[in-house]
Amino acid sequence: MTEVPVKIEFNKEWIVTKLNVSEDRMVIPAPINKEILFKSVLDVSEKKNILIITVKTDTEVVYKILSVEKVLQFLKVRILPLCNAYRLMAYFMSPAIRGGVMIKEAVWEKGSVVVVKSGIWFVGAVKQISVPITEVAAIELTKRDVQGKPTEVIRIDYLDSGEVVSSLVLCPISTLQVLYNFLKETTKSMDMKGTELDGIDLQVAMLVYSGMDSHATENMLNLPHKQLDQIYDKILALGLAEVVIIRREIQLTPKGVRYITDASKTQTN
Repeated sequence: MTEVPVKIEFNKEWIVTKLNVSEDRMVIPAPINKEILFKSVLDVSEKKNILIITVKTDTEVVYKILSVEKVLQFLKVRILPLCNAYRLMAYFMSPAIRGGVMIKEAVWEKGSVVVVKSGIWFVGAVKQISVPITEVAAIELTKRDVQGKPTEVIRIDYLDSGEVVSSLVLCPISTLQVLYNFLKETTKSMDMKGTELDGIDLQVAMLVYSGMDSHATENMLNLPHKQLDQIYDKILALGLAEVVIIRREIQLTPKGVRYITDASKTQTN
């Protein structure tokens, strides 16, 4: 077994300890005293430098593991190939496109695509990249030049820090369609009818997508502030956006009016 230093959340506190990790399991010492078989892991996700795993025994238990990147990478390499998930050997390029521009340094990597409950993992020898299901914007079959030949690949668009990013997956055509169908089914909860927004609502959503703020949107579409707020409420209620800034409108108090009046007199004297 390999011993690695970590912090684990236990009873709402972070405990400093060392995990004993073998090929198919890891052991958490006291006070937790738990042996976890990797095949019993139902879900794996990552937030910054915290690895979150869900284990199924008699009940589902969630473990949060905090450590340095090197240790977390070691754990992911051990857990992801054996956890309870859909997996397929493939080549992937992740990320391949950021903000609509192809990333020059992007290369095809040999590894696997691992789909767990909360996300899609691209697992290679050097890096393991997680795409949360809730961040997936689109999945499509498309063509890319691979070694000078147009080749069918899967393109996965998702949000990363508010920016649209794309990853590509390449595998034999016989399994490409199977993987595509599985990914579409996995992200089905994100699908919508396409008729929820129309007219001015859709125009507002498109301007938000282009990066335009509320003030510019009001001017562009000649919208009163209250109407734009109502449209924002509709878009938010559909789960199509989230609030990042709350703009405040203020009105001067009598004290404020007096202050400005006195300041104006001072400037004219």
